[in-house]
Amino acid sequence: VQLVESGGGLVQAGGSLRLSCAASGRTFSQYVMGWFRQGPGKEQEFVAALTWSGGSTFYADSVKGRFTISKDNAKNTVYLQLSSLNPEDTAVYYCASGPEWMRVVSKSNEYDSWGQGTQVTVSS
Repeated sequence: VQLVESGGGLVQAGGSLRLSCAASGRTFSQYVMGWFRQGPGKEQEFVAALTWSGGSTFYADSVKGRFTISKDNAKNTVYLQLSSLNPEDTAVYYCASGPEWMRVVSKSNEYDSWGQGTQVTVSS
C-alpha cells in the first residue's frame, strides 16, 4: 500500500490549500481514509476521515466548517480542502488508510497505512 500526499505549502492566515493523497496498492472500496496532523511540539491529532464505499465523512471539532474531505474514485485520490486557515493549523498533515470496520475513525492506531506527510505552514 502506498499513500503519497501533496499540496502542502506556505499560506497566509485566512487562506486556503488543497491537500491530495494518491492511494495505490489495494482496493480501497472497504477502507476508511483519514487525515491526521502533528504541529510543532504537539501530539498527532485527528483531522478528518471518509469511508470510501459510502462516502460518510467525519471531522474534528477544530476544523468542522473549515476543512472538507472528499474523494475521486477514478483517481484513487482523497483530498482535504483547507480553508480559513490560521496559524494553529500549522502542522505536518498525514494521510492514512484502515479497514472500514474500525471502531473509532479518530484513533490513529486504527489505521494500518500512512503517507510520508506534507507540511502546511500558516503565517499570521
